[in-house]
Amino acid sequence: MTSSQPAESRTRGRSAQTATLAEIAREAGVSAPTVSKVLNGRADVAPTTRSRVEGLLRAHGYRRRRAEANRSPLIDLVFHELESAWAMEVIRGVENVARDAGLSVVLSESAGRLTPGRTWADQVAARRPHGVILVLSGLDESGRALLTSRSIPFVVMDPAGDPGTDVPSIGATNWQGGLAATRHLVELGHTRIGAISGPSQMMCSRARIGGYRAALETGGLPVDPGLIMAGDFHHETGYRQGLTLLRRPDRPTAVFTGNDLQALGLYEAARELGLRIPEDLSVVGFDDLPVARWVGPPLTTVRQPLTEMAEAAARLVLDLGKGEGAAAAASRVELATSLVVRSSTAPPPAPGG
Repeated sequence: MTSSQPAESRTRGRSAQTATLAEIAREAGVSAPTVSKVLNGRADVAPTTRSRVEGLLRAHGYRRRRAEANRSPLIDLVFHELESAWAMEVIRGVENVARDAGLSVVLSESAGRLTPGRTWADQVAARRPHGVILVLSGLDESGRALLTSRSIPFVVMDPAGDPGTDVPSIGATNWQGGLAATRHLVELGHTRIGAISGPSQMMCSRARIGGYRAALETGGLPVDPGLIMAGDFHHETGYRQGLTLLRRPDRPTAVFTGNDLQALGLYEAARELGLRIPEDLSVVGFDDLPVARWVGPPLTTVRQPLTEMAEAAARLVLDLGKGEGAAAAASRVELATSLVVRSSTAPPPAPGG
């Protein structure tokens, strides 16, 4: 008996293992060697052809046979910027897990872009690492397709935007951290509390400022847009925006900064203007970098468990590579933040003091 099912439906319903390279090549209108080049990350394939072939590989659920055996003993760790003590805490966490697994870590930087370029994706495909961890970054559709077609698992740590429900990610309770930081200042008696945010396009930055706003509102205080300064998580911006805030005739008596580096820049601005911390100005940071406990005065900050987040991301990407952790592949895990009170916060100065 001849089946009445359309040929296209029969092809779509076949298992991933029976979809051969020859069949995929025929559907794509290319040769089998061209499909093989796409699978192996070769650069000598036209972008439109590569995209068409990768779409079919993805549609068929094609996976490289014995993918784990063909992997290099590497984890790719990708930063959008690689220049601060923040990055060192993340590297330490990934290294801890990689070392125990007998793997090495390859560092990449996307030069400030929130999505690595195609050249990077091709290089990763050629390296065939055990997995990829992207920090404060993400993948565009073509990059995801390329890694998926080569069975290279990936995890996003502290994603810049919404990574999607099908992308595993590790983050922290940023909104809760912003709430705790600002509530601490409200409970000390501050009523004019400024903020220096992080980049507006980053989800973690928006969440921290969201917590700041919520703490003011629940404390019965108005949210003054003039006291919220745009930042970029760099020391220089904390200094520059700090000067702007502290030169106001109605300057704030406390400031919540989106990260510790900006808090250190604010320290510098306060010293330049002859303001004492915490007698004249209370400061709260975010991250709890090692330097936070050694500056003068030691910085009150929200501890973000960076090393633990990086370790969790590394363990997850390795589990995904072994075919484990499938349920976690489409989830977002958030580790708890906590307020660490040190000497940079105190009640506001008395009127006329």
